[in-house]
Amino acid sequence: MPLHPPPLRILGPGARPCVKEAEAALVEHYPRLVRLAYLTLPPALGRHRRVLAAHAAVQRAVRGSARPAKGADGLPAVPAPRSGGAARDSTHTPAYAGVRLRVVRSALAYERKPRWWPGRLPSPAALRPSVPVVRGLRLFPRAGGMDEFALDRTLADVPAPVRAALGLRLLESLSCDSTRALLAEAGVAGPADAVHAAERVAGTDQDRVRRMLRSEEFDPCTVQTRPSDLLRRRHRVRAGAAALVLLATAGGLALSAGSGAGTDDVRLPAPALRGTVPGGALDPAALLRTAPGQWADTSRVDFSAWPPRGGRTGDRKLLERALGSWADPPADAALTTTPGTTVVPPAQHPRLLFAGELGREAVVLFHDGGVRVVRYAEALSGKGSPALDFARVDDADVTTAAAVAVSRTGRSARYLLAPWVAESATRDLLTPGTPSQPLAVDPDGITAAVPRPAQGGGCVSWPVMQLRSSEKIVERHAFLVTDLGELAPAHLTHTPRPGSGAPARQPREATGPEALTGWARTACSLRDLRGAGVRAVNNWQFARQPLPGTRSSADWMCTRADTWTGPGRVLVQFVPPAASPTARAEVVSDRRNTALCSRFGQHVVADTRWKAPTGAWYVLAAGSRAVERIEVAGSVRGDSDGPTLAVRAPQDTAVRVNAYLRGGGTMSSVR
Repeated sequence: MPLHPPPLRILGPGARPCVKEAEAALVEHYPRLVRLAYLTLPPALGRHRRVLAAHAAVQRAVRGSARPAKGADGLPAVPAPRSGGAARDSTHTPAYAGVRLRVVRSALAYERKPRWWPGRLPSPAALRPSVPVVRGLRLFPRAGGMDEFALDRTLADVPAPVRAALGLRLLESLSCDSTRALLAEAGVAGPADAVHAAERVAGTDQDRVRRMLRSEEFDPCTVQTRPSDLLRRRHRVRAGAAALVLLATAGGLALSAGSGAGTDDVRLPAPALRGTVPGGALDPAALLRTAPGQWADTSRVDFSAWPPRGGRTGDRKLLERALGSWADPPADAALTTTPGTTVVPPAQHPRLLFAGELGREAVVLFHDGGVRVVRYAEALSGKGSPALDFARVDDADVTTAAAVAVSRTGRSARYLLAPWVAESATRDLLTPGTPSQPLAVDPDGITAAVPRPAQGGGCVSWPVMQLRSSEKIVERHAFLVTDLGELAPAHLTHTPRPGSGAPARQPREATGPEALTGWARTACSLRDLRGAGVRAVNNWQFARQPLPGTRSSADWMCTRADTWTGPGRVLVQFVPPAASPTARAEVVSDRRNTALCSRFGQHVVADTRWKAPTGAWYVLAAGSRAVERIEVAGSVRGDSDGPTLAVRAPQDTAVRVNAYLRGGGTMSSVR
């Protein structure tokens, strides 16, 4: 939803030139000014208030010089276009510089508090009513990737002058001296320190940070909308109606008593009292509860088929606290979300999946019927803050809806398994020859503690769960899932190398010897995918290449991680022979937000440098099944008919690798 500046009209001849130029600069560069204000404003405002405050800061920027002229309809006017003369960059005009200064000064005011101001209250600027005003909707920029998210988290930990300096340096392309001068004029006490701190935030790769600041994550002019408080508004309306009924009833009784026809024993009507009780989606009695055996007689095998389990599914007080925290998370709640997951209240009756006690916690699991699973946890002692976890689970299926983490420590996790899981076991991907070990499950479907992959140090093991579906829904179907830091574990699959002339193969379950061998070499690369909202990871063995001067071959793998939000990440890995079956593969390419190695990107070619046992270096390249010719150009040249190529070349030789596809078309090696 693009947001634009308010409509403007052409100024009459009596308007002051400085105001004309200021308004023209504001309208022409409105999106970049709002982006600068949004970056400077404190993230503690929340994205909705931050968006509105950014627009307000820019729209107030023309007030510093003079009152703008008005058109016949009362709208602000814009200066008439100039005639003649050469055009120049309007961002270098005094008018734009003045508007930019007032925008920065206004945004910086949101973190300034007088010494006498109460510390817990927002700054006076944050309390000031401003335009635009939005009611009934929440606005927020579109989410970016993990890099943008990490940058936003970093900026939340630095003061506003540092954020302003970063925006002026990277978005406005001002020099250090100009940035210091502007910050000083805007009232910053230590402008030089702010500029130095901004340089440290940007690091050495300023172009990368500049691209992130220009992404949708920091664009308050292109926003998404969500309802803000539908449930609360409904409750307020019902409470207001009930109050009116009470007042009317009390008034009627008073009149009746004044006429001598009343009684001393007055009771309020029961319907009026019931009208003040919250209901709808926040009413525990209205929670959806699936029948225990429905999963075996439905075509939709996902979270909607889960029956409620646990020893406290009838505890109304616990369910009320869980639903209330979901609708309005306490300020001290520990809140986590899968990337791309909203934390808005339920828009319909949630489905109860679990309510019970695990260790020292009471845990409740809900499914909102659409895209989220929500976990609520509170201490049995009544002390401490509750925890809320929101996870994306849209379009989940028999594998991606097979388990949900209900309890997690740094070393292990316990899962609630789907009712269609007939057998459960654990295994270590780094010991492919070791049989799986049975995993105990209690009558409620809660597993024993499952070891988690180590988050730091060396990669010496990678535990996974091996689950088998009931034959009531699918025969002989076992699959692997692993903990990548989300509520729902990620599904691991494997795509074998196609035979000569064979059609492209679809991903298969990673439970066979070939799949386990491949995952033993690539499992440690999963560490880079933690916390990214990964739904499934597939290992595609797209080529096998004979190594020159040896009798051995190397495999080429494309490891693709698909997220719940859609974008995927690809690691292309070279797997040469090794003394250890768990020796880590070499990552030769890391691509984000790509369709590569999916059903929409079925062709791939990659290259690397390899040292033969004789000491000679080679450029190795390999492509997928549709590649019929590969060429190398640059310091060395070579070509090969077929999907693989080996050309002798010095180790640091710069080359270009291109592939020609069967049926026409070319592609370059992935980087």
